[in-house]
Amino acid sequence: MLLQLRNVYKGFGPKEMPAFRPVLEDLSFAVEEGARLGIVGPSGSGKTTLLNLMGALDVPDSGEVIFRGKAISGYRAGELAQFRNRELGFVFQFHHLLPQCTLWENILVPVLPSKRSASAGDKSWAEHLLRKTGIWEQRNQKPSEMSGGECQRAAVVRALINKPRLVLADEPTGALDEENARLLSELLLSLSRDEGITLVVVTHAVELAAKLDAVFHLRHGKLTP
Repeated sequence: MLLQLRNVYKGFGPKEMPAFRPVLEDLSFAVEEGARLGIVGPSGSGKTTLLNLMGALDVPDSGEVIFRGKAISGYRAGELAQFRNRELGFVFQFHHLLPQCTLWENILVPVLPSKRSASAGDKSWAEHLLRKTGIWEQRNQKPSEMSGGECQRAAVVRALINKPRLVLADEPTGALDEENARLLSELLLSLSRDEGITLVVVTHAVELAAKLDAVFHLRHGKLTP
């Protein structure tokens, strides 16, 4: 098993205050290696919170998040940062590319925390991904010179540059028009399959959800198939 959430509880606000709001309640969930899973649910149901817990961007109030048999809740801050950088890739609704950097520079940013400069292997892998996603010719352009669809494809490449075991995508097509959303959905799925990467997607896009291996519904703090 690649990732497990065991009896996770998460709420917002002080528990003793009337404004306290439980979001996830005694939630257990497992992600097998190589799976492509979707999470859907109404706005405010806790989908992004759940994804943040999976990605070690937040911690549960109780329960455990386990990655490859080891509870990540025991990691120190530096270990968490390294874990996120090496094992996980993130794709968000908005690309968050650095506006002052070229596409090529943006793609290679995630490799820098662990080394002074990108290796020949890093650059070869980056070129492979850029060619596969159809944006190799844009590598010297800055985000302002690229379309929204191209920027979002670049964000996918950036998420894959460190060859993560798991990619977490939060509404990756939400800011795109219908055609670019379709192209990005196909890209995510084909890259996941071809490169052997596990994928968990939070989405409202019915077309994308229909192409995943399984879809889970988050309601009232619980996940159901």
